[in-house]
Amino acid sequence: MVVRAWDWLRGEKPLVDAFFAAPLVLLSLPDLLREPFGVSKGTYALLMVALTAPLVLRRTYPRAVFVVVALISGVQCLAGVNPVPANVAVLMGLYTVTASYAFRWGIAAALVGEVGAAMATFRYPTGANARKSTFTILAVVVAGVWVLGLHMRTRRAYLRSVEERAARLEQERDNEVKMAMAAERARIARELHDVVAHNVSVIVVQADGASYAIDTDIRRARQALETISNTGRLALAEMRRLLGVLRENDDVGAYAPQPGVAQLDDLIEQVRASGLPVIYEVEGVPVPMSEGRQLTVYRIVQEALTNTLKHGGPRVAVSVRMRYSGEALEIQVDDDGRGAAAPDDGRGHGLAGMRERVAVYGGRVRAAPRSGGGFEVVAWIPVREEVGAT
Repeated sequence: MVVRAWDWLRGEKPLVDAFFAAPLVLLSLPDLLREPFGVSKGTYALLMVALTAPLVLRRTYPRAVFVVVALISGVQCLAGVNPVPANVAVLMGLYTVTASYAFRWGIAAALVGEVGAAMATFRYPTGANARKSTFTILAVVVAGVWVLGLHMRTRRAYLRSVEERAARLEQERDNEVKMAMAAERARIARELHDVVAHNVSVIVVQADGASYAIDTDIRRARQALETISNTGRLALAEMRRLLGVLRENDDVGAYAPQPGVAQLDDLIEQVRASGLPVIYEVEGVPVPMSEGRQLTVYRIVQEALTNTLKHGGPRVAVSVRMRYSGEALEIQVDDDGRGAAAPDDGRGHGLAGMRERVAVYGGRVRAAPRSGGGFEVVAWIPVREEVGAT
């Protein structure tokens, strides 16, 4: 409760300024009860109110308050009225202007204070030595208040810069999190596309084959249905693995690892089981690759075979060749299907996703119909990180 009250009080500037002006009033009251400084009590009371009342708005209108109390003190000095405790309001105004505004405003307020010190020193009759010491004391006090205000201004500017930097860093962190989330969503979308497009294409092909063979070849129809069942289970397992990264507080455990080069044999067998003849060849000596590169290789072959299943037409055959050259892996998947004559609904994202995957590792992809018929996909992927790559 005390903290909330203090926070509320800090937001009410006039109340706080009135609280700090109260001591000046209290210091002036004893002199008001006796003959004050050679002036009437009415004049003294009026001067006290004129000097302390503006302090209520000291932090709301710092320059205006300083001008008012400085002018009142100047008129007081010219009129020969002795200084009173409430004249400290000039120093309070000087401090507030210096702490709240640019350096030039602090200099201007300090010069006004020094001029006031000189006027007070030479206006009131004292000895020559006393005048020197009085002016020195007043000048040092004005300079000290100005330095204190300048220090507070510098400290406030530093705190503002720290707060702004913290806010900027927090904003940058939020932006990085959003970018990471967007990248993760894009990755999951690509993975889902590859999984769904490939497996659904296999299921469709097998379902068509089963519907044709169910009346004439029960065994073949049964095989097609088994392939559909296995393919569906595989698709569900991969989708669970991908969507598992979106689950929070998951206690199920580790999911199946990402597919790689070692799983290409299973992929080829699955496609062959769907009725598509596939020739699979590996040239050169396979080299170790990162999991990300292996996943990219797997998805390229999967997408190319899926496109053949979807667009190649009947009695199409496909070949998959992997060529290791030491520094790079070349993947070539070509078929003898429809090629340029294949229909395109314009909704596919497989080739674009393929190019994005390969570009991450500095590779390149060419996917286009072959001149002699059919379609060809050729991808070139470096198998190692380049020295100095960032």
